[in-house]
Amino acid sequence: MKRFSWLGLPQLLILLLSWLPALALAQEFEFRPPPTANDASVPAAMSDLATRILPVYEERDTDRYLTNLAALQLVAGDYTAAYDTRLSLQERQRTSDLPRPVDKAVLYDIYARARSIEATERLPFANAFKQAFKEVVPRLNDRDAHAVTVWLETPRSVFEQALQKSFDQYRAQGSVNFTQAVDLIWTYLSFDAYRSFSPLIEALDSEDGGRRYIADEQVTIKTSGGRKIQAVVIRPKDTSIPLPTLLEFTIHVNQDSVREAAAHGYVGVVAYTRGKRSNNPNAVTPFTHDGEDARAVINWITRQSWSDGRVGMVGSTDSGSAAWAVAKRPPKALKAIATTFASAPGIDFPMSGNIVRNSAYRWAQFNTSPPLKPGVAPPSTDDTVWRLLDQTWFTSGKRYRDLDRRFAPPNRAFDEWLDHPSYDGYWQKLIPFRKQFARVDIPVLTLAGYYGGDAGALYYFSEHTRYNAKANHTLLIGPYDDNVAREAPAPELNGYALDAVARTNLRELRYQWFDSIFRNGPKPALLKDRVNYQVMGANQWSHAPSIAAMANASQQYFLDAGAPNEPRRLAAQAKSADSYAEQTVDFTERQDLTIPSSDVMSKSLATPNAVVYSSEPLQQPLEISGQLTGKLDLMINKQDVDLKIAVYELMASGTYVQLFDPYEFRASYAKDRTRRRLLVAGKRQQLPFTIERLTSRKLAAGSRIVLVLGVNKRPDQQFNLGSGKDVKEESVRDARKPLMIRWYSGSSIDLPVRK
Repeated sequence: MKRFSWLGLPQLLILLLSWLPALALAQEFEFRPPPTANDASVPAAMSDLATRILPVYEERDTDRYLTNLAALQLVAGDYTAAYDTRLSLQERQRTSDLPRPVDKAVLYDIYARARSIEATERLPFANAFKQAFKEVVPRLNDRDAHAVTVWLETPRSVFEQALQKSFDQYRAQGSVNFTQAVDLIWTYLSFDAYRSFSPLIEALDSEDGGRRYIADEQVTIKTSGGRKIQAVVIRPKDTSIPLPTLLEFTIHVNQDSVREAAAHGYVGVVAYTRGKRSNNPNAVTPFTHDGEDARAVINWITRQSWSDGRVGMVGSTDSGSAAWAVAKRPPKALKAIATTFASAPGIDFPMSGNIVRNSAYRWAQFNTSPPLKPGVAPPSTDDTVWRLLDQTWFTSGKRYRDLDRRFAPPNRAFDEWLDHPSYDGYWQKLIPFRKQFARVDIPVLTLAGYYGGDAGALYYFSEHTRYNAKANHTLLIGPYDDNVAREAPAPELNGYALDAVARTNLRELRYQWFDSIFRNGPKPALLKDRVNYQVMGANQWSHAPSIAAMANASQQYFLDAGAPNEPRRLAAQAKSADSYAEQTVDFTERQDLTIPSSDVMSKSLATPNAVVYSSEPLQQPLEISGQLTGKLDLMINKQDVDLKIAVYELMASGTYVQLFDPYEFRASYAKDRTRRRLLVAGKRQQLPFTIERLTSRKLAAGSRIVLVLGVNKRPDQQFNLGSGKDVKEESVRDARKPLMIRWYSGSSIDLPVRK
């Protein structure tokens, strides 16, 4: 049973590299990295480095000393000594007064034991590792054993890439200092360990799981309409009493959530969208029947002997939307919903800001069609195929309607979505709409992030609390992308080092929340209020009863065009309302095939087709927390345009920090996503907007606030040529006249701040 988690190396390194010996930090060690991580010379080079470090390694903290010492001994090849060192560390931890939950260090206990057995008993490594695994993992409880096997299943490619990156980083230096040397030792040790035991984990995990769980992977559930839904059920072996069930209803054939639920003492069920795991993949229709079919699965669950009649739903992206589809008419057995980056069809998928993403076609092709050629994997597994598709369409000048004509036949689901560019009745029937949110009277937990395009999560939370004043809905949001749906946050996100308090395991938090509902356990302390958010740069969590209450003031900046040849400013007060910055975009020019970087921190900004405004340096720290709004005062020679807004902190060091995932939206839907209102060409007009993102960051004194305001023109999504026609029908013939837009200084952005 494969699970993807890649946190073993980064989180462990953050911990271990804080344990460096103070007396050796200034030393330099000659080191010339081999050309590649897999080069035959790597083991000898790393062993030599470790051997040279060992005699000079000192550390006053005993635990830190033993941890790094064992790593050095392993890489140097002294396996028996390394295992003895780790035994000493384990003994110290056992006698500690502080309870220690299982952590990733156990992986290196197992590995050191395996290498020791291999050396002393002359066994093949595979046999030695199996013995070491069975000495440790079967003794763990279900929850800890599950965590360990998830860590062990991290793909070796993650560690190979990390080692290659380190080699490339140090290649020109000729030597490394002590900190860099220990960094290299741990990076190599992780790579060497994982490439050694990775081929063994699936079989060992399966054997251990068979001892712990009762699994039925071929369940067929019949609905009242005669449809068949395929499902998997996994439950703990060591109990005979009925248990609450956690259900995920999804289009993706994946069993991660069911095993994890069983490891936490629940019955885990994953059920698949109608047509999935059948002989007719063309029968799959995303979203349309999810609510109806998931309700049928819940009714089936309540009739099983292992069910206590209570069901919670879990989900991320599409399975999150399935949970809300059920909540539109919730069955009595549904007692709670916990979602992470839940998609809202028509809101953030297949379009966001009413702009369709090419990735939606890729998703549809993968999930609703068989492989395109006999013996060839679905194209979504090959990024090159899709980049080529983006570029071919973009440079061709053809209609967006023609995007999926590259593959035959066209994808029916994607084509149907294109026929509904507004949030109309087609989308509204899939999930709760307006007053239907008032029916949702069960506890709901929503997990989201500043960098995951969280429009769907915000939609559910905002609409639920708007139409149900007593809604038991808790939102937790921080500096995360949608990877937290699959694993705990990494210490770094796209160049940004997370504050220590943000590195909490959100998957475990979700189970603590379910335990508070199904087992009368305590509610997690982190979920103190309706809105719980991490203040980046302040290393703290804050709590508020609503999104609006995240801030207690508003700071308005006007987009001051300034005089010619002067920088554009974010001004605290409006100056000449008639001054403007002018921008011209030629939509017939299709040579720019670059996709904007997703880096949260960077030294420069790529700003094609954009204007940039910057504030004066802040005189004191400023916390921005909440949802940004504003007004664009503009004149355009077209009837529509797709816009992009991004906001950054420009630190005194020259580093830019992105405050949220850039927001892209179609101007004609800025006031109402359900109905298109075209702009008036050649007329000055005002366009109020609300950025469907949340953020929270404490900006430092001396930093500047930077606003990037641009026209959307990129090969991986639909873009608007401004003719006023249905955008999917526009072609390069509608772009002969360049777009000309004036951004008047009456434009403004309102920042929610906490003073």
